[in-house]
Amino acid sequence: MAAAAGEERRKTACVTGGNGYIASLLIKMLLEKGYVVKTTVRHPEDKEANSHLEDLKKLGTLEVFRADLAEEGSYDAAVAGCDYAFLLAAPVNYTSKNPEKELIELGVQGTLNVLRSCVKAGTVKRVVLTSSTAAVSSRPLEGDGHVLDEESFSDVEYLSAKRTGLWAYPVSKVLMEKASSRFAAEHGMSLVTLCPSVTVGEALDRQVYTTVPAILSLLSGDEAELKVLKGIERASGSVPLVHVRDVCRAEICAAEAEAVAGRYICNGLDTTILETARFLAAKYPHYSVNTVTSGDVLAKPVALLPSRKLEKEGFEFKFRTLEHIYDDMVEYGKALGILPN
Repeated sequence: MAAAAGEERRKTACVTGGNGYIASLLIKMLLEKGYVVKTTVRHPEDKEANSHLEDLKKLGTLEVFRADLAEEGSYDAAVAGCDYAFLLAAPVNYTSKNPEKELIELGVQGTLNVLRSCVKAGTVKRVVLTSSTAAVSSRPLEGDGHVLDEESFSDVEYLSAKRTGLWAYPVSKVLMEKASSRFAAEHGMSLVTLCPSVTVGEALDRQVYTTVPAILSLLSGDEAELKVLKGIERASGSVPLVHVRDVCRAEICAAEAEAVAGRYICNGLDTTILETARFLAAKYPHYSVNTVTSGDVLAKPVALLPSRKLEKEGFEFKFRTLEHIYDDMVEYGKALGILPN
């Protein structure tokens, strides 16, 4: 649609995986900034799962398209005519019985499918790929004092040999990043990769498949979710946290800032289970927080994930303390049914 005389053409963005935790809030923030937004979901006919997208249409122009990572070409219509593409759709079956096919292969090939659609569109100025700090820090770390930066990649051979915990998740993210970088170089595409740490905070999405239950496990007393949290700490050398609002602001910065290039860690705070438990026990005394966790937790972070490169681009985090990061988490946990009302 041509802009009227004297009227500036509104920028258009595609956000894949519109039902996702980060994606749903990113769509809202883009609409509030005046973007025309196109998003994709696997089942647009599922009114309940997509109700938040219907609500968001009140904020501006939002179109919802059906697309599936497993189907090449299914993103063509959603990406057509877009200035920016935010790639957030990813397999979420972390406990798959066949992670090689359902997590790793689908993650890599699905992302390449979306990138092919971006090339076909011919209008996309920049693609922002959302990876994870799981692709940075899952590697053997002897001793402490490790400071990991954007040059660090998780050790695929080590993870594939050990095959313990959620090993396939970091492997899928590393291979997805590397395949995407090669594709972008071959096609002269401006690709920026954002690696958020464990993302927390209230979002529009009300489906419980994120790490939010693990982050709330010290309050909920859910032992299975606490085990997940301990696994994150073991794999990362800390509990790295970032608020979902900061992630979405970083996504938009990665698209709009001209000088941005390459890979960016997006991490607001490096903490530990022990430090978090003590903070929560003091702030929420009516919950029975266990501050004397067993000896399989860290006394202090052994690895740090600073976001210096992102901050050099002028980005400022708004959530840098446990106080800020947990501020809306308890109410969100109640809304999700993780915590009692």
